Amino acid sequence: MSPKGKDKRNKADFGDRVVAVNRRARFDYELGDGQEAGLVLIGSEVRALREGSADLSDAWVDIKNGEAWVLGMRIPTLPHAAFAHEEKRPRKLLLHRPQIDRLTGLKDKDRMTLVALKLYFKNGRCKLEIAAGKGKKTHDKRSALRERDAAKEARDAMRRAKGG
Repeated sequence: MSPKGKDKRNKADFGDRVVAVNRRARFDYELGDGQEAGLVLIGSEVRALREGSADLSDAWVDIKNGEAWVLGMRIPTLPHAAFAHEEKRPRKLLLHRPQIDRLTGLKDKDRMTLVALKLYFKNGRCKLEIAAGKGKKTHDKRSALRERDAAKEARDAMRRAKGG
């Protein structure tokens, strides 16, 4: 420890890194601002996440009895783990009461879906970024694809013009 009481280890020692991203969520939902939540995990789950494996594609957040739970998140079991865990079990989120109340209001009153966006480590702790989103209709998805294709074509044209 340094004289000021701060640990001199760098960020790599604490494991600050992204484990999984739900890329499909931005395509399927119009998302609001995100919110960070801690996760209650068991040892084999943390170990599997540190090895970099998780799937958020089907993950969403539900509020039951005043507690937030993430459902559908898959953390695969490790073949060499002594105590295996269930891959798709509900996992409790660690949020403050006002945050849970806000999410409950968005879910019930505004009829929004609470989507898991990103799973990452921050200062050695596993965090989940969640956001409220409204489902996009098929024509909204098509227009998003058109806009993305147009932007890509413009970038390619600029690159060709610049290159010669």
